[in-house]
Amino acid sequence: MTSGQGDLQELKNLGAASVNILRAIGINSYDDLKAVGPVTAYKRIKARGINVSKVMLYALQGALTDTHWNDLAPDLKAKLVEQAEHESEVEPS
Repeated sequence: MTSGQGDLQELKNLGAASVNILRAIGINSYDDLKAVGPVTAYKRIKARGINVSKVMLYALQGALTDTHWNDLAPDLKAKLVEQAEHESEVEPS
């Protein structure tokens, strides 16, 4: 699945726990995740005090591109981490 209002759990890398976390921050579909983007979604999760690793950031990116998180290019992973750590503004959820 790559678009539409379908269930988040159908996306690659996202299991029940990840889907519950995303719903807790107001992301309920692929379209929601795409609109927010993986970095902002990750930062919202962290801002809620939910303890997740950088793998969650990679998983969110992979969910949008139908790519297993471990198959993302190392430079893309580094860019995502840099954006998540150095952009201080978190949009409200």
